[in-house]
Order: sequence, then structure tokens, then C-alpha cells
Amino acid sequence: MQAFSDRLAAASAANRSLLCVGLDPDPELMAVPDAAEFNRAIVDATRDLVCAYKPNLPFYEALGREGFDALERTLDHIRDVAPDVVIVGDAKRGDIASTNTHYARALFDVWGFDAATVNAYAGGDALEPFLDYADRGVIVWCRSSNPGADEFQDLRSNADGGAPLYELMAKRAADWNTRGNVGLVVGATYPREIAAVRAHCPGMPLLVPGVGAQGGDLEESVRLGLDRGPRNLMIASSRGVTYASRDAGDFADAARTAAARLRDDINAALTREDAGWC
Repeated sequence: MQAFSDRLAAASAANRSLLCVGLDPDPELMAVPDAAEFNRAIVDATRDLVCAYKPNLPFYEALGREGFDALERTLDHIRDVAPDVVIVGDAKRGDIASTNTHYARALFDVWGFDAATVNAYAGGDALEPFLDYADRGVIVWCRSSNPGADEFQDLRSNADGGAPLYELMAKRAADWNTRGNVGLVVGATYPREIAAVRAHCPGMPLLVPGVGAQGGDLEESVRLGLDRGPRNLMIASSRGVTYASRDAGDFADAARTAAARLRDDINAALTREDAGWC
């Protein structure tokens, strides 16, 4: 199978987009009650505007059996109507290797995600069950977008000259990338940290959540996340697109409008950096 980074680059080029839309069905926010039907409408409205979709697994798990059914139906629909768009399972799974073996099987063999987010707190050896899937993206949670991220992620380590923990994570992720399938999550709410991570991890995909509802800096995220060579940047938005309207009559149209605006803003930022689409 084609490598994840190659599939991401191809999807980005085909739709001239670095936009990743998060599919996070929240019963309190959805315009229609059925999560699969809600996602279907969002996908149909945005499939030509994105490079990736990112289902956030806890939203489905919290719905019980109906949630798992909704996730399966969502994935089937994306593969049917947008087969070239990559699908990232936002799971942030992480444990010792024996448990990660089953996490990896669930995410890659059962659900068939093109990539998955992981937690590397247990160390590089524990990530091997994920990394063994050389054709799938393993996206390491490095610098989160929440306000309290600095509580631990900015702590100075005793290694690498006292670098903050998130930078140490980025350096280790580069070391783990022997199969060319590792990427990182870095929040748009911390542009300086995006620059630091990119400096340590050239050529590796970055997933950048936090634009839109979380107030991340889109312009700086694009500028500092850019890399040499093929496009390997996913600018993620969830609520800002999927909940642009909560009216059952127009929520899909509103999602398309929001996605198109965000994609155009990203592309304008690319053009200002002389990195526009050819």
C-alpha cells in the first residue's frame, strides 16, 4: 500500500487543500440526532475542500453501540464518496507494547484508518506495534492546543541541554521515524512551538488542531508549519466547520461555506509564503 505521507500529499494536491475536518458528533450540538447521517451530510458538503477527515473516537465511544455503528457508517461513506481523502483516527492511544499491539490492530486492521494519533508517554519501544504498520501514519501527540498544555509539556528535561519536554518529544519522534511513517500533533494556539517542532522534524507530517473555535493563529500556523517538498501539513478544524449552523435545514450548507472560507484562508497564507498551488 502507498505510504501515508504520499497519500496525504496526493489528497492535498487534488483538492488544493491543507484542511482537515474533524468529525466529532456531539448530541448537544448536532442539527440532526443521528450521528452517521450528520457526518454523511458534512462529508457530502465538504469532500472537495479537504485533504483529510479526523473522527475523534471518544465522541463515538460515548454513544455506545450506536456510536460504533455511526463510526463504521461514516468511514464507509467517506471511502465511497471521497476515496482519496485520508482518514485520521484521533484516538491518542498509548500504553505498554503488549497493549499497544491491540490498539494498533483496532485502529489499523479493524477500523482501517490511514493514520492514528498516539500518546508516546511510555517511550519509543512501546510505540513499535504502531510503527510496524509502515504504510500508516503514526501521529505523536507532541504539543497540545489546550490552555494548560504548558503545565507538563514545557517542563525542562535533563536531556538535550534542558530542552522543554515537547521539544524532546519532537526529537525522539524524528528518531523513531525509521520507516517514514511518523508525524506530530502541534496546536495552532502555540505558533512558536510549531516552529520549534518543525525545525526538529523536517519532512514529517504535522497535524495542527486549534484553529477556529479554539482561536489558533491560522496565518502563523501555516507559515511556521510549512516544510520543504510535498505538502505534509494538516490544518484541523472541527466545531468551526461542523457546527457552523445548528439548523437542520442549512447545517450542511453552512459547513461547506465555513470549510471553503478556511481552505481559501489557508491557501492565501500559502501564496503569501510563495508556496501556493501550481
